[in-house]
Amino acid sequence: MNATTIKIYKDTKVQLDQFREYKNESYDEVIRKMIYIAKKAKTQPELSKEAVIAIEKARKRIKEGKFVSEEEAKKRLGF
Repeated sequence: MNATTIKIYKDTKVQLDQFREYKNESYDEVIRKMIYIAKKAKTQPELSKEAVIAIEKARKRIKEGKFVSEEEAKKRLGF
């Protein structure tokens, strides 16, 4: 995979952080998710709204500690 470095303002980084669904989600994942939402907003605005709401709900669950760790998920799924 080719990677590049981009320069963004600290305020932009703070705003990107607000779209993270989990702590270790990469900025590439966040940006790709936002691009997906932006593209869908043109053709399916309700789907985009649902995606943003789902992100907000996931962040709230994580803050409340209501999530399953990767290790626990693997255990439950038999991996």
